[in-house]
Amino acid sequence: MSMIQEFKEFAMKGNVVDLAVGVIIGAAFGKIVESLVSDVFMPIVGAIIGGLDFSNYFIGLSSNVTATSLVEAKKQGAVLAYGNFITIGLNFLIVAFILFLVIKAVNRLKKKEEAKPEAVAEVPADVKLLGEIRDLLAGAQARI
Repeated sequence: MSMIQEFKEFAMKGNVVDLAVGVIIGAAFGKIVESLVSDVFMPIVGAIIGGLDFSNYFIGLSSNVTATSLVEAKKQGAVLAYGNFITIGLNFLIVAFILFLVIKAVNRLKKKEEAKPEAVAEVPADVKLLGEIRDLLAGAQARI
């Protein structure tokens, strides 16, 4: 078997395709959450803290850094962008919490599905009758 054929079989396995779909959806979901954090939550937190853009919190590590925005400060020299780190940390916490809720909901659905009793099919009358005849014949043979 050629290496190309082996690779084709590997790449077409269900798990690889499922993983690829999961990674793509995860990346898109990550962008949604990043926007939620930076465009919705962080401005609210910034307003509570004092009206500043939280992502612009930084400490200049060089005397050359005199700018008031992170973008300009990075151009001037080394900065410790702790506001950006806090934003990314909140981003992680929100993603982890949402995944927790999704997994919890899926587990709850699985439990409900497992708890459902399987539908017991009604045995047709002719099958019942044949079973009774069999039992009677077996009992009669045992007496002989």
